[in-house]
Amino acid sequence: MLMPKRVKYRRVHRGRMRGYASRGNKVAYGEFGIQAMEPGWITANQIEAARVAMTRATKRGGQVWIKIFPDKPVTKKALGVRMGSGKGAPEYWVAVVKTGKVMFEIGGIDEAVAREALRLAIHKLPIKCKIVKREDPETENGGEA
Repeated sequence: MLMPKRVKYRRVHRGRMRGYASRGNKVAYGEFGIQAMEPGWITANQIEAARVAMTRATKRGGQVWIKIFPDKPVTKKALGVRMGSGKGAPEYWVAVVKTGKVMFEIGGIDEAVAREALRLAIHKLPIKCKIVKREDPETENGGEA
């Protein structure tokens, strides 16, 4: 599972996920990607499940990029413990994903296989997502490369 080697604070506040992703909202490395259409927490287990689904669907061809990392600890109090007496112990790790964030990218394989692999990976994620294609650099800034 993905998790940080060390963190400054063991327990963090829940926070909020307002607004749109200003960075990481375009396909940068591969040809196709999975873009979040709503905000949410993606756990380390879900990231790993999506990665495994993609690599199996491509028969380990091409390349997969994971652009999110679970660096936020989520705490939980033990079963049967009464309220109070402090915050619970860290239970698992999540990546905070805002709307518009490209979470996974895939490249080096043909479009049909890539779309099927990404479709299988989307089913492993708890939020609404869509498959996006890389924009050509010529068309992004008015035809000047």
